[in-house]
Amino acid sequence: MSVVPAEVVPGSARAGRSAAPAAELGPRARLWPSLVAVYRAQLSRARVARIPLLFVATFQSVGILIMMRGVVDGGSEAESVVAGSAVLVVAFVALNLLAQYFGQLRANGGLDHYATLPVPPAAVVLGAAGAYASFTVPGTVVTAVFGCVLFGLPLTHLWVLLAVIPLAGAALSGLGAALGLLAPRPELATLLGQLGMSAALLLGVLPADRMPEVVRLARDLLPSTYGVEALARTFGPHPDWAYVLGDLAVCAGVGVVSLAVATWAYRRAAVR
Repeated sequence: MSVVPAEVVPGSARAGRSAAPAAELGPRARLWPSLVAVYRAQLSRARVARIPLLFVATFQSVGILIMMRGVVDGGSEAESVVAGSAVLVVAFVALNLLAQYFGQLRANGGLDHYATLPVPPAAVVLGAAGAYASFTVPGTVVTAVFGCVLFGLPLTHLWVLLAVIPLAGAALSGLGAALGLLAPRPELATLLGQLGMSAALLLGVLPADRMPEVVRLARDLLPSTYGVEALARTFGPHPDWAYVLGDLAVCAGVGVVSLAVATWAYRRAAVR
């Protein structure tokens, strides 16, 4: 096969080749279809690995309920214990495990894979957060039902979990994702996730009336506190729904802010 020198190639041919327009890239995917795709991928990937950990989270909360049964008899303290133990399942998965996941994703170069995909950063964060939060539903329901039976609380208004789980899950998932993405090392991300879950355990499960004033202030800063309060208020014979809606609104507001911070942290980590 002979090679034709560039000098003998007609100028019009060379000009035609150089003037050929570059192929245009496809349009960037929209947020909602991208979010659904990331959610399904994360759900199928994490299903095998995370289900055993979900059992651990559920057994942990059930064990706390049994332990607290010997300390708390009933009344408002029992309501706080049951609500806090149920939301603790959300904290274990959505905060602790998600912080570890994004910390490892950043350390092993997994963010580079997502950066090559034509999906918005918000879709990656929201899809992963939604997948991890979905694993909390069975454990939270089982813990709440077991706690109500154990402490003799009514099951009438447990349907409020339909709002508590996604809203508290969004707030804690955003916080967990931000911790994992901002931590310089995966070990630190794991540590921060464990500390966050421990805070949810100590400040959410223990009755607030027995805490010092300084600890109560710290409790008010924890996003899961408002999910605990919203659920605990529904155990009474006549729930004050205005306060329940107010607590859920705080959860929703914190969820929007924390997920926005996590999206910013994702962009920051992906460009490095």
